[in-house]
Amino acid sequence: MSATAPDAPPIRVLIVDDHPILREGVAAIIALQSDMAIVGEAAGGREAIAQYAALRPDVVLMDLQMPDLTGVEAIAAIRADHPDARVIVLTTYAGDAKALAAMRAGAAGFLLKSSLRRELLGAIRAVHKGQRHLHADVAQDIALHAIHEPLTGREIEVLQLIAGGHPNKQIAWRLGVGEETVKSNIKSIFAKLQVSDRTHAVTTAARRGIIEL
Repeated sequence: MSATAPDAPPIRVLIVDDHPILREGVAAIIALQSDMAIVGEAAGGREAIAQYAALRPDVVLMDLQMPDLTGVEAIAAIRADHPDARVIVLTTYAGDAKALAAMRAGAAGFLLKSSLRRELLGAIRAVHKGQRHLHADVAQDIALHAIHEPLTGREIEVLQLIAGGHPNKQIAWRLGVGEETVKSNIKSIFAKLQVSDRTHAVTTAARRGIIEL
C-alpha cells in the first residue's frame, strides 16, 4: 500500500544492522510497499557511512549495537558530512538515555525492533516528510526523566565500574582519584537516579540505557 502520489519516486531506504536475518526481515516488509525501495544494506557503522555517501538514500534504518562503530557514532559521522540525512534508529534497547544520544547525534526516529511490523512503514514515511517518530514507550521515558539532572561523564564511568563489581578503592585507583571523590560521585549518582543503593543504581542505569551490562 502506498502513502505517496502514484507518480512520486519511491522512498530509497538503506538498512544498517549486523544481523542478516533482521535485514532480510525489514527488506521483506519494505518490498511489499510500492512507495519504497531498498537501495542498499550495511553490516556495520563504517560500511554505513561509506554506503550513505555512495547511495544517498532518503532514509537510513540504523541499528545501535554494531561491532565496529556504534549507531550513534555512525549517525554523527553521516550527519557531519550530510546534514540533511534522515535516520531512524532500530534497536532492541529501550531507554531514554540511548534515545536522547541518538537524537542528539541527528536521528529523526527511534523504534524498538519488537514494534517494527506495527510502526516501521509509518515511521519511514513520517521521517521522509521531515517529521520525527519516537516509539511511545521511549517518548514516555524521555518525558519522565526530562527534568532530572543527567549524570556526568565521570559519574557514568564510576557507575560502569560499579556494575563491573569494583569496590570504591579499586575505582579510585582506576580513575586516578581519591576514594572520597568516588564516594562523592556515588552520592551524586544516587541522588540523580533517585536510588538508595549500588545494585538499584546499576539496574536503573542499565534499564535507561545509561550504561551497558
